Amino acid sequence: MAIEDVRIQPASHIVLLATEAWGHARPLCTFAVRLAQTQKVNITMFVVPNFATRIEAELSRSFNDSDDPVRSLIRVAALDMGKVSDTASFVAFNESFAGAYALLVNGQPVICSQSGRVIPPISTPDVVVMDFFCVPALEAVRKLSQKPVKVLAWISCHASVLIYPFAPVSRGGRGDYRPRVMSEVAATGKSVEEVAETVMTDFPGNLMHVPGLPLMYDYELCPQTVHLEGFAGIFYLMMQTFIDACDGAILSTAEPLEPEGVAAIRDWFAETDRETYAVGPLFPIGEGTTAGEQSQSDKPNEIDAFLKSTLETHGPNSLLYIAFGSLYWPTEPEKMWAFLDVVMERKIPFILSHASQIAVVPEEVRAKVDAYGSGLLSKWTPQQTILAHPVTGWFVTHCGVNSVLEASALGVPMICWPFHVDQPTLAAQLSEINNVAYELLEVRTGERGLKPLYRTGRAPLGTLEAVREEASIVLEKAFGDDGLKKRANLKKLQEAILSTWNEDGSSRRDLDRLVASVQPK
Repeated sequence: MAIEDVRIQPASHIVLLATEAWGHARPLCTFAVRLAQTQKVNITMFVVPNFATRIEAELSRSFNDSDDPVRSLIRVAALDMGKVSDTASFVAFNESFAGAYALLVNGQPVICSQSGRVIPPISTPDVVVMDFFCVPALEAVRKLSQKPVKVLAWISCHASVLIYPFAPVSRGGRGDYRPRVMSEVAATGKSVEEVAETVMTDFPGNLMHVPGLPLMYDYELCPQTVHLEGFAGIFYLMMQTFIDACDGAILSTAEPLEPEGVAAIRDWFAETDRETYAVGPLFPIGEGTTAGEQSQSDKPNEIDAFLKSTLETHGPNSLLYIAFGSLYWPTEPEKMWAFLDVVMERKIPFILSHASQIAVVPEEVRAKVDAYGSGLLSKWTPQQTILAHPVTGWFVTHCGVNSVLEASALGVPMICWPFHVDQPTLAAQLSEINNVAYELLEVRTGERGLKPLYRTGRAPLGTLEAVREEASIVLEKAFGDDGLKKRANLKKLQEAILSTWNEDGSSRRDLDRLVASVQPK
């Protein structure tokens, strides 16, 4: 078994814990790279077993040479989760991390369960960064550490969305979520899981006054029925617990994207003498990044050829890219196919990514796209490659913060189709505040999704006819003069976001502050 070579000592030792959520783990990879490149700190990154190969590939996109001494600072170890085949098992994940962390703090080597590589002991950890729902892992760090170790919440979402469910009323929140859940559990005898879900989805129609966001009714946080409902409440409960217990927060958002939201969270955490660091955008930039991303796609050569041919036949900014990340897909997919019909009727070339496990493209749709000749369906697309290509004009997105930051940094305006969590607030901000996007409203589903919106004063109809009509209007605007205005607005946002990693940029300054706070004396 090979033993990794850590080439720069002494230095701070930062532990990163990546959960099985690619939208959280992927920016964490770039965060590790930025730490290593700019701060020369040692990093041990624990990952779920089935992510080990993808994590290594994502890290490699930022390095031209596999022997780069900076790359050796990032040690990746797949957790040993025993016989648990479902790596989403939260109990097994946290228990295996606790065991691996105990080895680190006791100066013992850790073995990667996937490669067999031995990661030798170095200085004990100074900081542990983990997703802000990993409460058992946080408790393990507190119990096992032999010196003061900062536990920082990794918050990979639209930062502003944290305020309403978790912040106190004085900060624009609705109060303390956990005491309300526990009080009702005690009063009713119901399970914590059941009560947590009920309380989380209790949206009576109150207006949300959140810094940086347009006024919205609370139920607008749920514009779609999603296949994730049923366990979100207990995760919200863990998030509240983690936020209260952690030593600070790292936001993967970029401060220029939501300056008021970031400022509000800084002020909220500062009440308890905790720091907040905004370090986005976090995706690889430079030589090799495109090739590295394409290698992870299921149709790299076909997509590359399609982009080139479409540029030749349709010109710059002509392509519509449609992607909802790796998790989300419409629970009423007929609305997706109705939207796609309008795209094809208007002769717009497109790429549709359908990475979600629940995404099924019917054969009749595939046949229609094949006959159309200017569309491409792909299970997993190289998103950064597509967004950076001059042919790409608009991006239909679920508004996950990673997708929004990539599109903004690469100058591609958006058509928003939000589903859940932080996506509705980010879609509202982009369309109403930044004016760099349109939001599709008729694609909404479910009881809450079809209630009136505060900004329009009316409820979506939610019919297929309404979806087609809205799609036609939005696409005509997007590829016309109104779309050019939004593209110009995005240019200003793009410049601000790209400046964050300059020597004096906001993200670089926050990273410097973070490492300075834990440097060995």
